[in-house]
Formats: sequence, C-alpha cells, structure tokens
Amino acid sequence: MTEREIVKAAIDFGAKGAKIVSPRRVTTGHWVRWKCCYGCTGYQSSLMCPPFTPHPSQTREMLDQFKRALLFEADRGKPKKIALALEKKLFLRGFYKAFGMGAGPCNLCKACAFEEGCRHPETARPSLESCGIDVFATSRDHGFTINVVRDYDDVQHYFGLVLID
Repeated sequence: MTEREIVKAAIDFGAKGAKIVSPRRVTTGHWVRWKCCYGCTGYQSSLMCPPFTPHPSQTREMLDQFKRALLFEADRGKPKKIALALEKKLFLRGFYKAFGMGAGPCNLCKACAFEEGCRHPETARPSLESCGIDVFATSRDHGFTINVVRDYDDVQHYFGLVLID
C-alpha cells in the first residue's frame, strides 16, 4: 500500500484526518504515564492500563524500530476501532509489524480478567497515554488541533496511532 492508500483507508474506516509521520517525532514522557496513575479513573482497571502497560522508555524503544506511522484523529470511542482495522489491513498487505493504539482505557469487558489474562488479546490494545505517548505534543507537532477540555461544551479531540514499518 502506498502512503496515500494508507491515509485513505484510515479515512474510510472513520478517521476525521490522518497523516503519515515519523515515529521518531512521536513524543514520549514519563509524566504522561503518571497522569494515568494519578488522576485517571481507568488506572488499574484493565491489563491495557498502567501499571500493566509498557513504560515510556519501552515505548520509545519500540517506536524507534519503525520508519513510518499513521497518526489520525477520530470521534470519541473510534480511535482504537480504526487503529485495529487499519492494523489488520496493513498486516494482510504484508506489513507484518503493523501495530495500532488509540485513546482511552479498554472497554471490551465489563470487568478485566486479570488472573486469567486478557479475554480479547486479538483486539485489546493499550492507549497511547498509558504507554507514555504525549498525545498533545505529538498531535500539535503534526498540525492537528488539540486543547485542554475545560468544560462539557469544549470540543474534544481523540487520536490513534498505527505503527507501519
């Protein structure tokens, strides 16, 4: 698939906007994961949230093993679904390293099966934030708009990232 075809596929799956980016320009930080640990109601709620997710240094190491990624914006509740659909499409087209992540905690199960392990390993993915990706810096660095939501009337922006190759 060409980069244009990858962007089009993301739009076809429901993304509002999408860009091919260098994973080296995806910003990570330990403070991001701390925000998950101290302030997010999703903390320890599933195997896809801290403390079970990779640390920012592990995320940085993984990002550095890729040359291209797709950063996209989508409506609330859509980034993980779009990322998984695109991950699968890319994999089936020969991009065997493809891996997608989206915004927010996992909502695949009512209660996580911690001891038994994930019930949905084929579709469960950690959020960008839980792995230490600074979504604000990364999205702004690539020309997307994102602002702190101050009240319910503010526009909210949700992002996903698919590592390609």
